[in-house]
Amino acid sequence: MPKAKPGDHAAPSPPARSRGRLIVVANRLPVNRAGAGDWSRSPGGLVSALEPILARRRGVWVGWDGGTGRAPRPFVHQNLSIHPVALSARDVEQFYNGMSNRSLWPLYHDAIRTPEFHRRWWETYQDTNQRFARAAARVARRGDLVWVHDYHLQLVPRMLRELRPDLRIGFFLHIPFPPEELFAWLPWRTAVLKGLLGADVVAFQTQSSAQNFSRMARRYAGAEGTDARVETGPRAVRVRALPISIDFQEFDTLAADPKVVRAAKEIRQRLGGRRVLLSVDRLDYTKGIEHRLYMFEDLLDRGLIGVDDAVMVQIAVPSREVVPDYTQTRTQVEHSVGRINGAHAEPGRVAVHYFRRSLSRQDLAAYYLVADVMLVTPLRDGMNLVAKEYVATRRDLSGALVLSEFAGAARELRRALLVNPRDVDGFGAAVRQALSLPSEDARQRMAILRMNVRRHDVHDWARAFLEELEGS
Repeated sequence: MPKAKPGDHAAPSPPARSRGRLIVVANRLPVNRAGAGDWSRSPGGLVSALEPILARRRGVWVGWDGGTGRAPRPFVHQNLSIHPVALSARDVEQFYNGMSNRSLWPLYHDAIRTPEFHRRWWETYQDTNQRFARAAARVARRGDLVWVHDYHLQLVPRMLRELRPDLRIGFFLHIPFPPEELFAWLPWRTAVLKGLLGADVVAFQTQSSAQNFSRMARRYAGAEGTDARVETGPRAVRVRALPISIDFQEFDTLAADPKVVRAAKEIRQRLGGRRVLLSVDRLDYTKGIEHRLYMFEDLLDRGLIGVDDAVMVQIAVPSREVVPDYTQTRTQVEHSVGRINGAHAEPGRVAVHYFRRSLSRQDLAAYYLVADVMLVTPLRDGMNLVAKEYVATRRDLSGALVLSEFAGAARELRRALLVNPRDVDGFGAAVRQALSLPSEDARQRMAILRMNVRRHDVHDWARAFLEELEGS
């Protein structure tokens, strides 16, 4: 098939409701190395959501294997065709650690940390996106659907359309899309917008993110239209809010597993039978871990909570530890934990249990069962699936969810206790309310939360996106 000239987007699309294959293009592959020549499936909601659809569609996954140097040859894993993309050590440093995680990530999360902008990072970001686009173009057949994921690959839709104008292309952003006063900082804002406008469907976690994108596209990329539909040249792009979710059935089933139930009882015994405040986060400055610890310390200092009565468990999953901001966050969190325990712990009664490690889903479900109060209080988050996972494990309708109003999940989980994590007094009051909720109130709240997550699970999300893409 001859290549289209750059900017030539007028070639006809395949008929609606095409039953072509699904090509997923993401920064990472859905498998991890398990040994010499062996691979295991990666844990995670995205893989779980797309796996059945990929199986039906004879799917292909294009992504990076996490290593440097030459990529492995394409292979098949559990009936899924895997096409690795190579990244060099320079690519990892400048595309991934640099442009993706020191420029775009902080910018899109309200500039909680000041983003850095470097020309060399941007040039490598362009080159790497082009490599992903070429890999997808080689794999795709006429009539296939291509679904590009997340902030690492925002230039891929346009690049792929220039290579293969016959394809239907969708893009989903898993993190927030910032408002104009922040997005305008980006020196390459027009290029990013035009990259996304190469898709037929661009979807976001929340309506506000979708509106931010549409307005920026009209202001900086010459697009016309409405918040839901923008036109660029002869093409129309659908803009949608399609919040991602979890596999509700998986967590609901885990919560009833006798091994998980037994593990939860053992954890509670080791914690001394106290009421448990639980948080599970990546060790990331956007997650509000330090603000949460300060809130708990303030309650202890004021005598509103005591170590004989309550304990905080913070599970922090290591993340991007080569990036300086993440190293700093780890240091600050660990200092805070040490300070709180130094001031308030008693023999056999630690105030904060801090675990810096990853947990299996079974172990995670056991901690969810133990938690009397779940604290999900990021400073900014595209969605935050931990909140939904916790709700899915509460089969007996016990427990309370304290949720940041700055998480995308707050738009759906309105019966949670919503807080501003920067408001230490309001935050602390919500925690005390969660600990003292009348049982009937707590049950009603949790029943509504569970109904919401059950009705709108990750499979529903994937189906909704593909229906938009096929109908575009």
